[in-house]
Amino acid sequence: MNTAPRTTGTVRPYGDTTDDGMVQLSFTLPLPHGPRAEGAALQLARRMGMERPLLVHSKAVGGTDFSFFVVYGAVTHAVDLAEVQVTERDYPLLSAKEADAAIGDGLGRKLVVIGACIGTDAHTVGIDAILNIKGFAGEKGLEYYKSMRVLNLGAQVPVDELVRRARAERADAVLVSQAVTQRDAHLTNVRELSAELRAEFADHERPLLVVGGPRFDAASAATLGADRIFGRGTTPGDVASYLVHALVPAGSPGPAPVPAAVLEGVV
Repeated sequence: MNTAPRTTGTVRPYGDTTDDGMVQLSFTLPLPHGPRAEGAALQLARRMGMERPLLVHSKAVGGTDFSFFVVYGAVTHAVDLAEVQVTERDYPLLSAKEADAAIGDGLGRKLVVIGACIGTDAHTVGIDAILNIKGFAGEKGLEYYKSMRVLNLGAQVPVDELVRRARAERADAVLVSQAVTQRDAHLTNVRELSAELRAEFADHERPLLVVGGPRFDAASAATLGADRIFGRGTTPGDVASYLVHALVPAGSPGPAPVPAAVLEGVV
């Protein structure tokens, strides 16, 4: 049996049989729960390219003005793998010991990292997972690294305050986690922070801006003014390895580069 992953051609979703196109879709409509709302849900599913959609679940939510639906059916669309673009890891993954050695030999001092959730975002789970010594997914956070000085400013930090602290602490990198996405607040906040960092620092002294959160597109770093974006599943080792790659002069000790892997990461 051939179990090699498919890398060329087109693919469709899998439900009962390969390439049958079956998907499950959930959404909310601003309609009172009832036959008209259910009919609207099925019509929406058809217009989205779903063939013979089945309404498998519906209920009223938010009092009587909204309805929630789960629809199941086959989509007509397929994905051409040749057109799929992803952000790949272009640096080797380092252990904490290797990162400490590279920073010590390459910088001759501790690397200064400041992290925060900015704007009204109070969700610190992501930034804590990367910075706190307890870490995430079996890896200790950046506070564990002997070669790093880490300041975790916590939640709801104003952008101007974060920039001020970055200046005062002579930060090498600013790490920001954003979970609140209503009205694209995560995008607005990052653009604002990027602009203020560039206004405050000369190009040669501006700290690296690293952003994480489950709703970010890793390929949008340049358009947001960030140096790197990490998504869900990101571990402290991913971030530490990137910081070494981006901030430590080339030629510092470290393992040989590994083949690029798709970056799945997330804070």
